[in-house]
Amino acid sequence: MNLEAIINDELKNAMKNQDKVRIDALRSIRSAIIEFNKSGADHEMTEDEAIKILNSLAKKRKESIEMFEKGNRPDLMEKEKAELKIIQEFLPQQLDEVQIEKELKALISEMNATSIDFGRLMGAAMKKFAGRADGSQVQTILKNLLN
Repeated sequence: MNLEAIINDELKNAMKNQDKVRIDALRSIRSAIIEFNKSGADHEMTEDEAIKILNSLAKKRKESIEMFEKGNRPDLMEKEKAELKIIQEFLPQQLDEVQIEKELKALISEMNATSIDFGRLMGAAMKKFAGRADGSQVQTILKNLLN
């Protein structure tokens, strides 16, 4: 079952249960999928493209959470956190810091990289971790390993 069908089923269930936060989160995912379908892509959405869409939505929620926290708006912050949690249900299991560090160490030794190869390493790491790790977290860990 593709992401669009899963989201539509989940949305129907959320509407039956009158779960407003879940409905809002699922509608935003559905909206992004519809936007992709109308973008002129001549193919069905691949799993990688679905992950990119979900990561983009998750990133927007994280940014909103930061802004609402700075603006002292705990009510809106909690709503965004709840929506983020729902979006993350559809993403692959995220790697923790220990797993990321372990895989980055292997990548560094595999590529015989030094600190001047940061950009090349970061690009290879993000391809390897596609959808399974946050880019800013990978960047921080990689900088620490190279220093």
